[in-house]
Amino acid sequence: MSDIRYNALYARQSIEKKDSISIESQLEYCRYEAHGEHCMEYTDKGFSGKDTNRPSFEKMMKDIRTGIIKRVIVYKLDRISRSILDFANMMELFQNFHVEFVSSTEKFDTSTPIGRAMLNICIVFAQLERETIQKRVTDAYYARCRHGFYMGGRVPYGYRLTDTIIDNIHTSMYTEVPKESEQLKQIYAMYAESSNSLGDIVQYFNKHQIKHLRGANWNTARISELLRNPIYVQADTEVYRFFQSQGAIIHNPINEFIGYYACYLYKGVNSNTRKQSDLSGKELVLAPHKGLIPAPIWLACRKRCQNNRSSAATCKAQTSWLSGKIKCGNCGYALIIRKAKTKYGRYFVCSQSGKQGHCKGAGCTIYADILEEYINTLIQKRLSEFSSLSAPLTDENNIENTLTNTDNPPKNILQQQFRIVQIDAEIDALLSKVPQAENTLLNYINQKISQLDTERKILQKEMDTFITTNCKKEENTIANPIEIWQALSFADRQAVVDIFIKIIRIANGNMEIVWNI
Repeated sequence: MSDIRYNALYARQSIEKKDSISIESQLEYCRYEAHGEHCMEYTDKGFSGKDTNRPSFEKMMKDIRTGIIKRVIVYKLDRISRSILDFANMMELFQNFHVEFVSSTEKFDTSTPIGRAMLNICIVFAQLERETIQKRVTDAYYARCRHGFYMGGRVPYGYRLTDTIIDNIHTSMYTEVPKESEQLKQIYAMYAESSNSLGDIVQYFNKHQIKHLRGANWNTARISELLRNPIYVQADTEVYRFFQSQGAIIHNPINEFIGYYACYLYKGVNSNTRKQSDLSGKELVLAPHKGLIPAPIWLACRKRCQNNRSSAATCKAQTSWLSGKIKCGNCGYALIIRKAKTKYGRYFVCSQSGKQGHCKGAGCTIYADILEEYINTLIQKRLSEFSSLSAPLTDENNIENTLTNTDNPPKNILQQQFRIVQIDAEIDALLSKVPQAENTLLNYINQKISQLDTERKILQKEMDTFITTNCKKEENTIANPIEIWQALSFADRQAVVDIFIKIIRIANGNMEIVWNI
């Protein structure tokens, strides 16, 4: 051990700003506290106090272990640490090597119990302040996200950045890069055809020497990423319903989805999943730029990508009409059917359990026959609540496509009534965009309003014709929805379940059903 022991003066500044004290000012306070004794100075500029990964701090700790430091002096406690755990470990090391700790502005004496207790109290508040700052930064980030501001990151293929103003705040937005967007549109057009796989697209691009214009190589992962991204979609009401059905949090009302603007998708404050196919809890907001891909094509591609990952369509097995809807409440992955030579024959197990999985399972035996019968009873109860006239079905709980074997004219009329109301709302939303619309958007608005008005007139004419010719039909000609459900085929029952039920979570003997309607 060296005969001379020094005072270690430590100063840290994460970022330079007007209301923060500089490194040199901190050292001046520390030098005064040293009273002219021998000192060694350690400074970390541009480093946070959330952890101890700081070069000068690590060098100071190394010098403490060699025995050349007798006292550590800082301007303020939070300059050396904002973590309770790191501070506790640091103080333990100081005690082992008989090193005093001094805060020049807070006047702590670590040689007494009350001094050490006060230090611990202060470090608790230092950590609280750090976590409060993190929360404010996170809240500010999501607040900006929800206003459609550009939040940085890689510029998507097919776009470049341009300056814009949103709510009187200068930000950036995407504008089309024609050569890149042509390739993008070709990818979407090819994948929308069910005969083309991702591999087929890569082979086609390589065969025809269609180069990636940013120097990368085409591969299935890169193309899949492009196909999933809502930054390209011309978002309309069907896109709204798709994300709504997947559990995403949508910050714009449905009438703003006019088939022009694209979308930003963020992880979300309450989203814990890293699965790209799992949209539950993720946040969707309309972007300020025009989408490149029409909604029907984008949805067709997005659903294909989703089904490839979850096997929801191609492997939505004939083993149960509930397949794809039931999730493990412990890990969030799907429950799948297993067969056994038992009384019930079929039962659900977590797809992530077993030798290769990371989940211990749903924690209970789930017999498929019993679960299907229970859900069957609940759906019949829901169906009984819908009368053909008093409970009109909306597009969001649309069952008409699944009841293909029945003829229920009043139900169709109710659908038309809802669509007319929806068209009126869409036209109002389009008209609200006119004052601030530039020429491109204005032309789009005029065309869209003309299309909607034509559709409205056709629907109104059909309704008038039906009312004139069928209003005197007897009520008993209307089909009973429960009877219809009981007569449905396996595939039709799957389709109805998709409409009625969003997800079923089962774990440890508990079941949660999230209904769409």
